[in-house]
Amino acid sequence: MIGNTPKRHITTHVLKVSARSNPNSVAGALAAVLRERPDAELQAVGAGAINQAVKAVAIARMYLKEGGLTLVCVPSFINVEIHEKERTGISLAVERRTD
Repeated sequence: MIGNTPKRHITTHVLKVSARSNPNSVAGALAAVLRERPDAELQAVGAGAINQAVKAVAIARMYLKEGGLTLVCVPSFINVEIHEKERTGISLAVERRTD
């Protein structure tokens, strides 16, 4: 808390990506979210899923460039529970910026 003002918790739209995800479809969903909101998050576990997520960010950049928007992507590690086991994944925090 800063002074007497409580911290605001900003909810980010989360898109989960698998190795079987179509990067064009994920890019379309990501672009749609970022046209409406300032940020989104892609979550992926495993090399194949991470590959699809990164490709989706690159494709979404092309979709949004026409509208004068640029994307910034910040990767970080996350821990997720899958079938009662903890796994390490990657979170791609994506923010839009105007040109």
